[in-house]
Amino acid sequence: MDLQDAYSYFEHCKIGLGADFIECVGDSLAKVSSNSEQYAVIYKSIRRVLIHRFPYAVFYKVIDDVIVVFAVLNCAREPKTWRTRT
Repeated sequence: MDLQDAYSYFEHCKIGLGADFIECVGDSLAKVSSNSEQYAVIYKSIRRVLIHRFPYAVFYKVIDDVIVVFAVLNCAREPKTWRTRT
């Protein structure tokens, strides 16, 4: 739901901006996929990668070589919301 809400918001702001957001999220996930350990642990074993051009971040954890995404959230709003999902 996080992605859909963000996409809808950005698309409402400007046609095509939602697609740009999704592309930037994809770029961030590709970076995580190629080197998941490069991003700092921010809480217990949860890591965060910031999304280029947008005030959002992907919160994830590596479990047995699998990347588990807990949230894609706006960093300016309730920054600890993702903790309820771990």
